[in-house]
Amino acid sequence: MYDDRRTIESQMAVSDPHLLAADRPARAELELSAVLHALSDPVRLQIVAALSDGTEHSCGSLKLPVTKSTCTHHFRVLREAGVIRQRHEGTSRLNSLRRDDLEARFPGLLETVLRAAAG
Repeated sequence: MYDDRRTIESQMAVSDPHLLAADRPARAELELSAVLHALSDPVRLQIVAALSDGTEHSCGSLKLPVTKSTCTHHFRVLREAGVIRQRHEGTSRLNSLRRDDLEARFPGLLETVLRAAAG
């Protein structure tokens, strides 16, 4: 029974990219303080830098120096702040950077933070 439910949910998630929209703020609701807080942690900044290549990454594909539960926490903070979006594909969550939304709401912020972190 559980496997049938999971299959149905994963099919819904693939066909409906807005299924997790309730987990993240809309573009107009992005708050600077929440975004800056999310970007203030070195691990979260590492996640954002990896996602800045424009492709989707699963949580497990990023080599992070933290435990799985801590990694989950960091992805949740980023998602709830509106920095990333997540979508389900099978049993995985694929993550991508909300670059367009962040740029529209806070022009130049993301690039400035990424440049400062790299240098």
